[in-house]
This record gives sequence, structure tokens and C-alpha cells, in this order.
Amino acid sequence: MNHDIIVLELGVIMYDYLIVGAGLFGATFANLAKKDGKRVLVIEKRNHLGGNIYTEKIDGINVHKYGAHIFHTDYDDVWKYVNTFSEFNRFVNSPIAIYRDEIYNLPFNMNTFVKIWDDCLTPGDALSHIEQERKIIKTTPKNLEEQAISLVGKTIYEKLIKEYTEKQWNRECKKLPPFIIKRLPVRFTYNNDYFNDKYEGIPIGGYTQMIERMLDGIEVKLGIDYFDKRDYYQKIAKTIIYTGALDEYFGYSLGELEYRSLKFDTRILNCDNFQGNAVINYTSKDVKYTRIIEHKHFENSNTEKTVITYEYPVDYQTGMEKFYPINDDKNNALAEKYHKLADKEKKVIFGGRLAEYKYYDMDDVIKRAMDVYHNIVKE
Repeated sequence: MNHDIIVLELGVIMYDYLIVGAGLFGATFANLAKKDGKRVLVIEKRNHLGGNIYTEKIDGINVHKYGAHIFHTDYDDVWKYVNTFSEFNRFVNSPIAIYRDEIYNLPFNMNTFVKIWDDCLTPGDALSHIEQERKIIKTTPKNLEEQAISLVGKTIYEKLIKEYTEKQWNRECKKLPPFIIKRLPVRFTYNNDYFNDKYEGIPIGGYTQMIERMLDGIEVKLGIDYFDKRDYYQKIAKTIIYTGALDEYFGYSLGELEYRSLKFDTRILNCDNFQGNAVINYTSKDVKYTRIIEHKHFENSNTEKTVITYEYPVDYQTGMEKFYPINDDKNNALAEKYHKLADKEKKVIFGGRLAEYKYYDMDDVIKRAMDVYHNIVKE
């Protein structure tokens, strides 16, 4: 079959790929298809590109409108790929945690340990404290609380993990799956770098600019809801790449999957430096927000003003953005039923965090889109 432009009897122009969503998955897939000479249409429900990595320039500062996004990866091919669209700076994520009136370094390292325990002077001292405290976990951790204590002990868990996590997810740590905390870095050095990946940075000029370059030369329509004209869009493309919510695609026929959402309070301040760090977490439950983001520190912007964002976790309600899938047993079982329905869709491919109901880092989303596209080409 000729994949260039196919004209139906009704005169409707067909595309090789209709991509629903202009986030990282959709933009990556569209870019790869365009390079291979495929005809691609991208439609996006929001009025901007980039999904949740969208950045907006305010007073000379690239503001992360949907929360802090720091790109990091160990994939050589992904790093090489994104650098074809944007030069990355040398930003290294080194967040700070505030518990009531105490300040700690994140991730958990020797700077954290020597402040937690007065008699802690060496890595051996820190390990001794943690090993003593983790003894209360007798079996393989069955929930987040047990997993956290087995990693860093009870003292750090109670100060820097428990209250923060419970307000983030609005669930007791005992009722959250252990995998959420498994990727938390713990190291016995004075290294404040949060991530261990080979590559890390922020695209100079912001993520929106990077996405625009990825979609250069591709037909994109913003403010378009796929479901408003679903029958029409089903007909105009040979293959649909769907990156929206998995349960929404099937009309919630099996029930609704649960998500956590976020609210943002962004303010412009008449000072050049508010908190001295890009991200500061507030771990106690008496502070309703989970963190304050000061955007200028991502790119070391030299401006007289600064822009900060208070980030509040909230229960998802209709009309909000879906940020975090709640991958507990109940929701995973429901998602699996939807996945089986998705497997029966002959011309639709589901990809990305929402469509797969799976937490992905940015590099994993790009890698996934690459793999999906290359598998299609092979087939």
C-alpha cells in the first residue's frame, strides 16, 4: 500500500499516523515518522505543545508550568537524540528538605546523616544507625513504610518520608506499594546529586522550544479534543498513536482508574533570589504544599525578579490534569483489563504515562516511543 497520501472516495486525505497528544511520546513518534517520509497529523487537547513539560517564559525566566522537570538519562541514544533539538546546560538536581525548622540535604547522604544523628561522623556510623533501625522489618517489605524503613531506618522515614509521602498521595504509607520508594537514592558519601544517571541537564531555552523543533514541519492542531470527532479521526489515518488516558479511550466502561493531580500557585516576586535553590521540599504535614520551585535556578537566569511555584497535591477531579497513576493492586488489576481491550484495537497504539497507566521518567517516555516506532517499522 502506498503510504504517502491516500485519498478516500469521499475526498478525505488520509495520514499514515494520527497522533493524539503533543507530549514527549507523541512528539518523539511524530518526529521519527516524519524523518521516514510518513505523513503525520498531531492533535493536542491543550492550547500548547509539550504536555506536562511545557515551559512558558515569564520576565525572562522559563517557568515549568506543570512542576519541575529535570532531564536525566543513562541511555546514550536518548541523550544523543534530544541534543539534536536543544543544547542542554549542566544543571544537577540537588534538592533541599525542610522538616519544620530543620533543613536537610536530599537525597539521603552523609550530609543528611550527620545532621540526623549527633554521634554520626563516618559512613560506618551512619550505616550502624540505619542497620539498627531497620531490624524492625523482619520480612520482605510489603508496603511503602516497610520499604522506606528497610532503606534508611525509622528516624529518617518519620522526618523526611512519611508525612511528605502521605500528603503527596493522600494515603497512609502502609497502604502504598513499596516500589514507589525503591528508586530513592541512598548513599554514604557527601554527594548531594539526586540522580545517578550519566547525563543530566535542562534544555537551554526551555522544553517548549525543544518540542517545537521536534515537531518542525509536521502538521499540528492545538485545542482539539480527539473525542469530539472520534469517528472522523478514526477514518483519516492508517494508524492512531493514542497518548491520552487509557480508561477514557474505552469510555470508562470497566470503571475509572485513579490518579493524583496537582495544583500550582505561581508568583512573580520583586527579588532576584527567593530560596537559593531550584527545589525545596517541605516534608511535614502541617505545610500543605509539598515543595516550592524557584524556576530561575534551572537555567541560572540573570534577572532582577524571580518566579516561584507552590505545588499542592490534590485528589483528581474531572477537568483536572492527571499527573500520577496510582499503581496499587486495585488500579493495576483494572488497568490490566483495559490493556486487554487495547490489545484488540487493530489500528490504535497506546503509548505514554496515561495510555499505559504507568509512571515514566522523561527519558523512558522517549525510549519507549523509539522502541514502539522501530517495532512498527520492523513489522
